Amino acid sequence: MRLDTLAGNAPLKEQLSAQEKGRGLSHAYLISGPSGSGKRTLARLLSAAMVCINSTEKPCGDCPGCKKVFGGIHPDVIQVGEDGKDITVGQARQARSDAYVRPNEGKRKVYIFHNAQNMNPPAQNALLKLLEEGPAYAAFLLLTENPGSLLTTIRSRCEALSLVPVSPAEAEYELARRFPQLPREARHAAARRCGGLLGQAVAELEGQEDPGPSQEEARRLLELLAGKSRLDTAVWCVSLEKWTRDQVEKLLERSLALLRDALALQRGASIMTASPQELPAVQAAAALSAKRLLSMAGLVEKLRKDAAFNANVGQLCGGLMAGINAG
Repeated sequence: MRLDTLAGNAPLKEQLSAQEKGRGLSHAYLISGPSGSGKRTLARLLSAAMVCINSTEKPCGDCPGCKKVFGGIHPDVIQVGEDGKDITVGQARQARSDAYVRPNEGKRKVYIFHNAQNMNPPAQNALLKLLEEGPAYAAFLLLTENPGSLLTTIRSRCEALSLVPVSPAEAEYELARRFPQLPREARHAAARRCGGLLGQAVAELEGQEDPGPSQEEARRLLELLAGKSRLDTAVWCVSLEKWTRDQVEKLLERSLALLRDALALQRGASIMTASPQELPAVQAAAALSAKRLLSMAGLVEKLRKDAAFNANVGQLCGGLMAGINAG
């Protein structure tokens, strides 16, 4: 298979290439990995391979099927939950009904379920019947950051594809390929900040995602840890309640990276992710006890997982305020 546009993940690529040449691609995959790890890229490549008409290497990228998939207009590749909202039982049932309508153009019909972890049990049960009884030409790609949130029966009927962060060298190589017009320093900084999650670096450099607010507030969180002002902490946490859950989740991800930097600095290691603007806050946090930093890192990681499980912003901010003030 031609999977070169997916950075890193060499073992997974080898697995899929061998599978495609042998028994063929599966009817259902559970694609998991952190935000920015390449789930959408892999889903697009698999979809193209399934509708590609090239008899040798798939996806060829040149046939009408491939071009339509990469252009986002193939009628036999159906996106479910792409808007970021929770997938409902109605959407799962609609997909089940639609699956029995034969493909418009290709030999296969592909359904991509985004944020599959956001399906409630009724929606998952409706999807389960489709995975068990769907027509042979139908294929299902479930994208998730948390495969454990899906029913065991769902997971058992899908082949698992777990994406992992890329190395700094792989990130820099890919960013240089995609953004040759940008200064090397900008690509280098984005590669270091993304922690191996290339999609985050690409979004930053494309201007699709403004990293400023999350970085600024993550720095502020470390300052509050070092300052230990309960009033300042309360005011700051209340100010976050106007954010969306996705924004708070990004803040928690960035804060966790900076807390890890503080622990690394405390132990004499080099800092890998902090920007020059964030470095003073990381250095101040490194003066705290290791116990305090580990406790906060654990709290932020827990809240980040809660956000993935649909905890509301008020709950996340309340938990953060309580945790900061506990020390």
